[in-house]
Amino acid sequence: MSDRLSVFKTYKLYVGGKFPRSESGRVYEVTDSKGKWLANAPQSSRKDARDAVVAARKAFGAWSGATAYNRGQILYRVAEMLEGRKGQFVHEVADAEGLSKSKAADQVEATIDRWVWYAGWTDKIAQVIGGGNPVAGPYFNLSSPEPTGVVAVLAPQESSFLGLVSVVAPVIATGNTAVVIASEKSPLPALSLGEVLATSDLPGGVVNVLSGRTAEIAPPLAAHQDVNAIDLAGADDVLAKELEIAAADNLKRVLRPQPVDYSAAPGTDRMTAFLETKTVWHPTGSLGASGSAY
Repeated sequence: MSDRLSVFKTYKLYVGGKFPRSESGRVYEVTDSKGKWLANAPQSSRKDARDAVVAARKAFGAWSGATAYNRGQILYRVAEMLEGRKGQFVHEVADAEGLSKSKAADQVEATIDRWVWYAGWTDKIAQVIGGGNPVAGPYFNLSSPEPTGVVAVLAPQESSFLGLVSVVAPVIATGNTAVVIASEKSPLPALSLGEVLATSDLPGGVVNVLSGRTAEIAPPLAAHQDVNAIDLAGADDVLAKELEIAAADNLKRVLRPQPVDYSAAPGTDRMTAFLETKTVWHPTGSLGASGSAY
């Protein structure tokens, strides 16, 4: 018989590359599918949400200015780190979603593969949705995608890990930064993901993870003038409507909630949802007396 005391994990927020407790000092109980206590999670406040936006905006310039290839390397590094901590996430996902260990392992492996998938897209999406445009005139006309900015992401409520990564990875793969509200019922995989991101070369502030009451944290993000877009994946119909109205104040891009099978191939829709298209016109000029153009 061991006489050691159990060492319970203290879950914290992930904001600006650091691990603060909620500034309010509040926590709430997280239980498994059978009502058994798992941990106390930080209950974020409006102040925490504002701090996360400040961190995301500060990180945006360097992250959006990094090469697409470099972003891909960093996303792949996240997958590497998750592979090394797979056992921990299998345990947390099994508790969070009431799954057997084998089904939870399938979810975690699919999540790691999802990171790899988006890592491969970082330097390819521009070729798919950008390119040269045919115009009637002596001009080059080139369109290229650019990130929208700071994106607030309401993570899916039921799919605590695969769904979470499926909505976060496309946002940052394309050069945006994110403020993520974890699943209210099952936040622990998201909070543990923050620990992985902190050790995977991802600059602080690119992803910021909040836990707590979605209906409390989401409205200040939807109304925040320095948030450029919002993904409502984890909102119910009533909350989604409220947030859409608040988001209209500064013309945020809004991705409305819809039924999604997160185990299916994700496609490119969530990447293109938070990209702007920049089009540049440039005169071709002429060469020599013949007037030939290049």
